[in-house]
Amino acid sequence: MNHLIVDREPRMLPNWRDALPAAAVVSRRETVGGDGSGVGIRWCRLRTGEKLADVLPHLPAILSGYRTVILADEPSDALTLESLSVGASGCCNTHAAPEVLKQVALVVANGGLWVGQSLLQQVIGNTSRALAQRAKPAVDDPLPGLSEREQQVARLVAAGASNKEIADRLKIAERTVKAHLTAIFEKTGARDRLQLSLRINGVKL
Repeated sequence: MNHLIVDREPRMLPNWRDALPAAAVVSRRETVGGDGSGVGIRWCRLRTGEKLADVLPHLPAILSGYRTVILADEPSDALTLESLSVGASGCCNTHAAPEVLKQVALVVANGGLWVGQSLLQQVIGNTSRALAQRAKPAVDDPLPGLSEREQQVARLVAAGASNKEIADRLKIAERTVKAHLTAIFEKTGARDRLQLSLRINGVKL
């Protein structure tokens, strides 16, 4: 997976280097060579005071096959929704910890969307409320093939809990939660937490 960071100035930030050591950083005006046949993620930085419309036109056409993630100096749920509406696969903080950026890259590389914990909890909460208001017959078990512990983790994800909150609730290490999630995604075919949550709440994907 190729990673290309597009910024006003081609300068690698320390957290980017730690998360994506092989990534290239280019300015918005720089011409990018190649035939565009590769697969990758372009990380487009949105600086303070800028709008998406100021940034996206500078993305080279040669990268049209790449998935786009917005790196926002001032992220918000509204900006995330706007980013998704123009075709981006997610939005995260420019200065996010390397582990977070690696997680974003993994989700987006697998075809998922990165919406952040706050917005994800809103979506899950709204979906759960909407489903609760429906007089609906019971549906088949949405989690066939999962162990009891994996089902516990999956249902806490569907309730909007973070990995740390799940670890605290189940009294297990956070790395164990991540291992369970990897197994859950493989067994269910869900690409990310949002898809898993919708499936558990009975929404067909």
